[in-house]
Amino acid sequence: MTLSDPTPGDDRPTETGIAIDAIGPRIPLYTKEFAADPHRMYRAMRQDYGTLVPIELAPGIRASLVIGYHTAVRILNDPENFPADPRLWQRTVPADNPVMPMLEWRPNALRSSGADHVRYRQATVAAIAEIDLHGLHSVVARTATPLIDGFSANGGADLISQYAFPLVFQIINVLLGCPADIGQRIAQGTAIIWAAGENAEQGNKMLTDAMLELALLRRANPADDIVSRLIKHPARLSDEEMTHQIATLYGAGIEPTTNLIANTMLKMLTDDRFAGNLLGGNLTTRDALDELLYTDPPGANYCLSYPRHPILVDGVWLPAHQPVMISMAACNNDPEIRGSGGFLDNRAHLAWSAGPHACPAKSPAYLIAQDAIDQLTDVLPELSLAVPADELDWRPGPFNRALAALPVRFPPSRPAAMP
Repeated sequence: MTLSDPTPGDDRPTETGIAIDAIGPRIPLYTKEFAADPHRMYRAMRQDYGTLVPIELAPGIRASLVIGYHTAVRILNDPENFPADPRLWQRTVPADNPVMPMLEWRPNALRSSGADHVRYRQATVAAIAEIDLHGLHSVVARTATPLIDGFSANGGADLISQYAFPLVFQIINVLLGCPADIGQRIAQGTAIIWAAGENAEQGNKMLTDAMLELALLRRANPADDIVSRLIKHPARLSDEEMTHQIATLYGAGIEPTTNLIANTMLKMLTDDRFAGNLLGGNLTTRDALDELLYTDPPGANYCLSYPRHPILVDGVWLPAHQPVMISMAACNNDPEIRGSGGFLDNRAHLAWSAGPHACPAKSPAYLIAQDAIDQLTDVLPELSLAVPADELDWRPGPFNRALAALPVRFPPSRPAAMP
């Protein structure tokens, strides 16, 4: 990859390259057609465009999508040329566009650069590091049991609305010290924002108001939870800053983890190598999770940055202050690193991002997903899809790989709480 600055005082590129706008039509990532089969689209992009693709995140909202693994790694590890602060870009687009809540500047680690990023990142990492992973096993079990009991006698369920989403939502509330009523508003707002639809701004306000209420509650009544630890951190975060740290934790915690559970379950129910696991096969839940994180990560496209200046990357000029988004899904499937089909080393895939903005909650998120699946399959080992896999509906949106529902059937089972 070539990273080149233009000559000082001259807005014209001085090295041979082509502008991103000139390499072909922009591909919309918000359509149902893209959601239905994104990997076919990634393959076509790679053939037609190479490692960088002109896209639209929403109608009229332009960005560049990185689908080359090595290019992505270099960009993710180059915050000097590719900072995460979007404020200059925000001035150039309508404030009410549906992806704004997912991209707009917030005083948190995800949307900051330099000293501000370090300050927010240190506070967040420290607060997450004190999670008791052994105790988290018990939290998952206590949360999963009543949810499974709620449908085990019915012979069927939607594993997203009846299991994965409420389980993750309740566990995140416990970790953050959030009462259920505040958490419900946060979950609703987060889901609306991730969907990047016409109600995004309404969801953003719902989310912000609820998070401020949580920050004020824990400032007045600290406990052993992530929010209280953020408040006590030497960074001395203000109420506004606390609100946006909480936004990051909920945004990164609920939707991606819910989809990781659901999508891994889909793989285990439809892939012959894993389907036997439900009845004691050789492959484990961990195998299924690892493969899904490589081949079809639930956080498919994200990790946005905004070049400080026009910059030449792989023969393509990217404009200053315009979004550059990493496709973790496409990069993990880059033929240059996938070779004959074998997987990357566990530390190399991009499902958790890389560089200074890499996910600091990898271990608890992985544990929650694995334990949630094991709890479910231990109680209901004869799960099967209730509809053909090709009839499942994938939610449209540029960021997530997310099912609308995951209906399953199984022999009815007596709830564990019953004698």
